Amino acid sequence: MDAARLFEEHHPALFRYLVRLTGDADLAHDAAQEAFVRLISKPPRDVQPRAWLFTVATNVVRAWANSRKRRLRLLESSAARAPSGDAPLAPDDFTAARELGGRVRDALAALNEKERTILLMREEGFTHREIADAIGTTTGSIGTMIARALDKLAAGLPLDAETV
Repeated sequence: MDAARLFEEHHPALFRYLVRLTGDADLAHDAAQEAFVRLISKPPRDVQPRAWLFTVATNVVRAWANSRKRRLRLLESSAARAPSGDAPLAPDDFTAARELGGRVRDALAALNEKERTILLMREEGFTHREIADAIGTTTGSIGTMIARALDKLAAGLPLDAETV
């Protein structure tokens, strides 16, 4: 297995997917890096490397999200544990594209994890077979699941007259 070739072929799409999944470029970089580290340290057998990388990176993000939730619960249970710092500055000049991006991120966040994963993997060009393998379902059900997820996403994207 040529890790450098796999990195060149799959890192840009993996990174885009993870940014869309998490909304955080730094977290996306870290998760993509972790997936490639795991690829090098323990290469998959009898699995397509692309699907394996996306699955591992998605699982890394899930694990970090679960860890973050646990830390937040601990912090909320005791105010003395909360770190102190300056409040973030309020943004004063958002562009129309950034606002629309925020609406799309919000609409994606409103989907359940499986729906979000299906749509983001589809956007990255995964086949129905690859998506089905990644989420643990049959290939025949993916088309219906994509259509339903797209309907939910569209319903969660209220567009004003300026964005149409």
